[in-house]
Amino acid sequence: MKTSVSSNHVPVSLGDRSYQVLIQPFILSQIGRVLHEVGLSGRVGIVTNPVVNELYGRVVLRALKQAGFSPFLVVIPDGEQAKSMHWLSKILDELVTQRLERQDVVLALGGGVVGDVAGFAASVYLRGVPFVQVPTTLVAQVDSSVGGKTGVNHPIGKNLIGAFYQPRVVVVDPQALQTLPKREWVAGLAEVIKYGMIADQKFFEYLELHVDGLREQAADVIPTVIRRCCEIKAEVVGGDERESGRRRILNYGHTIGHALETWGRYRTWNHGEAVGIGMAQEAAMAQFLGMCTQELVERQRDLIQDVGLPIAMPSMTFMDLWRAMQHDKKVAKGQINCVVPTKIGEVQVVPLVRQRIRQWFTASQSSRVKRLKPVPRALSRPRLFKKK
Repeated sequence: MKTSVSSNHVPVSLGDRSYQVLIQPFILSQIGRVLHEVGLSGRVGIVTNPVVNELYGRVVLRALKQAGFSPFLVVIPDGEQAKSMHWLSKILDELVTQRLERQDVVLALGGGVVGDVAGFAASVYLRGVPFVQVPTTLVAQVDSSVGGKTGVNHPIGKNLIGAFYQPRVVVVDPQALQTLPKREWVAGLAEVIKYGMIADQKFFEYLELHVDGLREQAADVIPTVIRRCCEIKAEVVGGDERESGRRRILNYGHTIGHALETWGRYRTWNHGEAVGIGMAQEAAMAQFLGMCTQELVERQRDLIQDVGLPIAMPSMTFMDLWRAMQHDKKVAKGQINCVVPTKIGEVQVVPLVRQRIRQWFTASQSSRVKRLKPVPRALSRPRLFKKK
């Protein structure tokens, strides 16, 4: 695991669209200075939700005003329902009403939903205005705020409408995570585990060793975790901005995860919970297809469960799952493609053959029915790594 604990800048190298991810406690109170340093000025439309606005709206407004900006708020509902064409239109209505100009700024203050819909609004308003990400959830800080993916959901599928639009800067304040509800914190750990699985075995081992620190948000663990995730994301995005090749590995856990979110109408699981289930199931699928070992499946399953995430599929039919996966944005020429692990730290993108996936699904559902009760953790196989 390569990371510099002392550095609080992670560069995203994309030529003339390059930018920095700034990771620093209490940086929200300096947001005006940060925007000046990246060459921004004028008016700032702050897109947020009521919960984040109550916690951090005043701090950000004050910091922007003190730095000479003219900010205003655009408040959208909390939750996945705000990631829609309806609320995109509401944001655009407010930007028009406020007469935001091309040199002005749209700033996303919140989690992944706020960042995605605000970024999409910035990409289409006046054919593009400067955009700033200020993520306040773990999912957003380690994943969705970096890389330029913006968009909204369609009733048939997640993230089907959107654009690649890079921010001018990403401002990460780890202190904001202290106010996250427990469920939101745990959900974000799915994306953290994902990075170890797709690109860094040593980081995965670090997570195994620091499960207690992850659950308790230990001050000596969380900055390292945020930084390493951002470093991996920046490296992948820098080599494949528009997901034509290697960037597809970032979708590990998301083929099944997004299908479950859609099937559950975005009400049953939040994004991280669905990704946790998706990773557990996609690894089990890979093992059924002969692409990875049972040891890999068990180590990942244990880590997912140990941090408090779900792994079990709901009671659904194979065709429910298959139809939902067919609307995944990774589908090409009608073929569903899925990221599966081959080793811890390595994955492949493979086409899914319907009959083979049906066989896996049937076998896994049958096995689930036969398990009358879970094996107590104390009786399960010994852990490979001792927790600190």
